[in-house]
Amino acid sequence: MTLLELADVTAFYGPVQVLDGVSLSVPEGGSVGILGANGAGKTTTLRAVSGTVRTGGRITFDGRDIRGLRPDQVAALGIAHVPEGRGTLGQLSVRENLLVGAYLRKGRKAISADVDYCLDLFPQLQDRVSSRAAALSGGEQQMLAVARAFMAKPKLLLLDEASLGLAPSTAKTVYDSIRRLRRESGIAMVVVEQNANLAFSLVDTATVLETGRNVLTGSSAELKGMDEIRRAYLGG
Repeated sequence: MTLLELADVTAFYGPVQVLDGVSLSVPEGGSVGILGANGAGKTTTLRAVSGTVRTGGRITFDGRDIRGLRPDQVAALGIAHVPEGRGTLGQLSVRENLLVGAYLRKGRKAISADVDYCLDLFPQLQDRVSSRAAALSGGEQQMLAVARAFMAKPKLLLLDEASLGLAPSTAKTVYDSIRRLRRESGIAMVVVEQNANLAFSLVDTATVLETGRNVLTGSSAELKGMDEIRRAYLGG
C-alpha cells in the first residue's frame, strides 16, 4: 500500500519556483531518500509535504489529498517533520520536549512508556533528561528532535539533514538509532541527507533531484552502483 505519493509537485517561494514536477512514492513502512546538491529542492520537497510552502500538483497521504492543508492539520494526520536545524525548545528540559511531542495524544501511561523508549533509544538523553535542550550538544539536540517527533506516534517521519554539523562518529550513532527506530516501530520515512552513505544505510529507494526535478530514481543498491552517484555523493 502506498502511504505518501507526490505527483508532478511544484513549489514556490513568492514568485520563485523551486520544484518543477517532483514525483515520488513511499509505501507503508518504507523509507525513501532524497539526494541532490544544495539548492536542488530537497528541503522544499519535505516542506511541500508538511504544508509550509505554496504548492501545485498532487500530494496524497494515506489516500487523502493533503495539498493546501495547514501544517498543524498535516501533523494531525500522522506526519512528523524534523527540520534542518533541529528546532528543539531550548528553554524546556529534555523530558518536557518529549512531552510536547505528544501533545495531541491521550493516555498518560502510553505516553510515559514512549518517553522511556526514547531514552532507551538515545541513551545520551537519559543522562540529560532534566537538562534544558539549549544546553545539549548538537548531536544530543538532533537525537532529541527525532525522539520528540516519534512521541507524536506518526505514520510518516520527514527527516531533513540529520547529520548536518555533526562529527562522523556522532552522525553514525544518530543513524544507528534511527535505523533501530524504523525497524522496531515500522514508521515510514522520507530522508533528506547530504551524506549519501548514511542515507543508503537507512533507505530502501532514493531519488536524485537537480534544479527541482527528479533525474534518477532507483533502489539503494542500484544507485550505489552507478558511477555518477559514486563520484557525486559517495566520494568514489
